[in-house]
Amino acid sequence: MVSGGLNSLDLSVIAVYLGGIVALGCWAGLRGRKGTGAAGDGYFLAGRSLTWPVIGMALFATNISTIHLVSLAQEGYTNGLAYGNFEWMAGFTLILLALFFAPFYVRSRVATLPDFLERRYSRASRDWLSLISIVAAIFIHIGFSIYAGAVVLEGLFGINKMASIVAVALLTGAYTIVGGLMAVVVTEMVQTVILLLGAVVMTGSAWSALGGWENLTAAVDPVQLTMLRPPDDPSGLPWYAVFLGYPVIGIWYWCTDQTIVQRVLGAKDEHHARMGALFAGFIKILPVFILVLPGLMCAALVSTGRVEGAPESSEQVYAFMIGALMPAGLRGLLAAALLAALMSTVSAALNSAATLFTHDLYRRFRPGADDRRLVRVGRIVTFAGMVLAVLWSPFLGRYPTVFQGVNAAICYIAPPITVVFVFGVFWRRASSRAAIATLVTGSAAGFAVFLLDWFKESTGWSVPFMMAGFYLAVLCSAVMVPVSWLFPDPPSAERDALVWSSPLEAFRGATGRGLADYRVVAGILFGIMVALYVVFA
Repeated sequence: MVSGGLNSLDLSVIAVYLGGIVALGCWAGLRGRKGTGAAGDGYFLAGRSLTWPVIGMALFATNISTIHLVSLAQEGYTNGLAYGNFEWMAGFTLILLALFFAPFYVRSRVATLPDFLERRYSRASRDWLSLISIVAAIFIHIGFSIYAGAVVLEGLFGINKMASIVAVALLTGAYTIVGGLMAVVVTEMVQTVILLLGAVVMTGSAWSALGGWENLTAAVDPVQLTMLRPPDDPSGLPWYAVFLGYPVIGIWYWCTDQTIVQRVLGAKDEHHARMGALFAGFIKILPVFILVLPGLMCAALVSTGRVEGAPESSEQVYAFMIGALMPAGLRGLLAAALLAALMSTVSAALNSAATLFTHDLYRRFRPGADDRRLVRVGRIVTFAGMVLAVLWSPFLGRYPTVFQGVNAAICYIAPPITVVFVFGVFWRRASSRAAIATLVTGSAAGFAVFLLDWFKESTGWSVPFMMAGFYLAVLCSAVMVPVSWLFPDPPSAERDALVWSSPLEAFRGATGRGLADYRVVAGILFGIMVALYVVFA
């Protein structure tokens, strides 16, 4: 444990950051709503005024949480670069978001993704997705994030995990409740800069202490520096699980999850929505080098004796590196980066849960509710969601790593949603009865698999979580296709407008030139991702 490694200068940096970010969030949210006219849209969707740089950085900041800072370093320490696949594969799914999903979301001017699902299918599908999305926001995005943050804060300060969880939840909830989405995205821009700066400083310090790439390759097993692993690799993430399982969870996370996609829903127009998603794809290249690789470098530093001591457990790798490598002041900056990642994800998830509840559930029973009432209800839901997440998070220490735990949870919740959205956008015949049947069946099967995995000491369950997600997606597809043929929907112009007649249709239409053309930018991103996999395969 590195408790006591932070001096008064470090603590001052952290205190200034905490006070500044809460004040900024409250100011941005209140000022933003004054300029957007409609209080409801201003609170939940930032007045649909977001431009592509803001969207891209907000997508990245919402995604990169303490789970990544803590667990990617942990995974790098124990498994090398293998779990970096979750970062680089995101580039491909962000291309899908930009090309195929974002245009329909913006054109239909929906406030939530369940709203979109109702227009494509039925009200029943909307209600079901709303409930699942609220559960995901509270128990996955918030619960895992604040637990991971508590792990590092315990390592840095010796603070009890539960005390850390409650304190951070209260601070983040304060500006989220007051400011809404505008507060979230403005603070996320600042937090992205702090997070990237802190991570780069950490990587540079580890690189300097190790003495460069040659010393790293000499100190670790060569397989640790590869992304795609054989079936018997101890990481538990073979190459086929990456290519079969990741698309299932990646499409859910980046293309259909309210917490993430809400930034796209607040876009100024279709162009900014598409370019913002692609910008996020480029930023997602960085975490392998500044979050995963430092964990592997830490293993090399420990094994070669270039640093004193070693982490008490792999959970404490990030805290150990802060204490062992950072000078005074920079230790505070790195702790601030940790808090930045934690608070950005928690605030985004709280705001999305509030948006889902007010727009998709509360409005159904109170259709005459005005914007002021919706905002009040949204704030109540934000507080309630925060409390539930705080109560759930202490149970998450049972997973081997937090990163594996959160992705396992996603694998059990994502398949039916991914299948319903993909078939809905690309297959005109996908019907409303098939959608609700798929959502119910897939959710029930996912919950059953979750229980099998949670109690695996008794059940003997041993299917890797990524492959479990793939098998569940196959099951959901086996429900979606025949039920659609047996119970087709009557012709509808509104539904037809939300389905691509051909995938090539997404590449047609007016656009800019050169780097202002989303098709060019998408092609460049795709080429870079393929090249990276060739180099690190």
